[in-house]
Amino acid sequence: MLDNNWQPQCSLDALKRRAQLFADIRRFFALRQVLEVDTPMLSQGSISDPHIEVMTSTYTGPLAANGLTLYLQTSPEFAMKRLLAAGAGDIYQLGKVFRNEEAGRRHNSEFCMLEWYRLGLDHQQLMDEVAELLVAVAGIDAASIEKVSYLEAFERCLNVNPHTISHHALQALAQQHAGYGAEEPDRDTLLNLLVSFVIEPSLGKAGPSFLYDYPASQAALARTSVDKYGHGVASRFELFINGVELANGYHELTDAAEQRRRLLADGQTRLELGRPYNNPDLRLADALQAGMPDCAGVALGVDRLLMVIQGAGHIREVMPFTLERA
Repeated sequence: MLDNNWQPQCSLDALKRRAQLFADIRRFFALRQVLEVDTPMLSQGSISDPHIEVMTSTYTGPLAANGLTLYLQTSPEFAMKRLLAAGAGDIYQLGKVFRNEEAGRRHNSEFCMLEWYRLGLDHQQLMDEVAELLVAVAGIDAASIEKVSYLEAFERCLNVNPHTISHHALQALAQQHAGYGAEEPDRDTLLNLLVSFVIEPSLGKAGPSFLYDYPASQAALARTSVDKYGHGVASRFELFINGVELANGYHELTDAAEQRRRLLADGQTRLELGRPYNNPDLRLADALQAGMPDCAGVALGVDRLLMVIQGAGHIREVMPFTLERA
């Protein structure tokens, strides 16, 4: 009997809607004179995030007879920032990225990411542009979109201030809602548990929700600042629809020394967590040293956005082939 595993998993109508979304995205940025760029999928250096696992390939061509480990990009961020430092101006990229992580309803190891950077904007202004994109390409009602600070979300859902709550009280809350945390020593781990189990499921029910101003300890590649209450916060945001994360954005860090420190610290954290050490791409710090302009950037999962547009319950409904049929 003929094996049907050769067939695409999504419908032909879904393929056409996918193509239309790509065209609409490109039109959105063309109207704003944002340049489309195309950076390598393979890099000699890796991202620093301790919680993202990368895929690797081995190159054995000229100048690498003994083999050179190359990392498949989990995001085009580092390469795009090198272009920004070289004077590329406002840029975006629409393409494939790879993560060696779970597969499921909303995850595939290879997926499509839209990433863009806007000079002179902060994370608040970039949230507004992300909202404009959702209206333009997904038909979302602008009036349904909300912005909620990290502090407001915790007060609304748990009636606590995440910046000032004691560690012991935080442990108790995590144990109560996530079933883990009574002995957890790391504050950010406890906060992340509460975000995953309580905060995120509450977001984006009536329309897209932006969660912004995370604790300063969770800055990743974003700048830090002080909010109106005197709390140290990260100038970053995430976008949720129906409790699902669609985008992650920053008012980008431009301090080369701080960037280098964070890259190396993340590598040490990976070792402490018992995870493979990835060669950090310190060329990013070199680019910042040369001078990256003040800007804000965001990465958005295109497949998940298409799931929202089509009302799909599984990522295979919007992709021609997921890993199981690749």
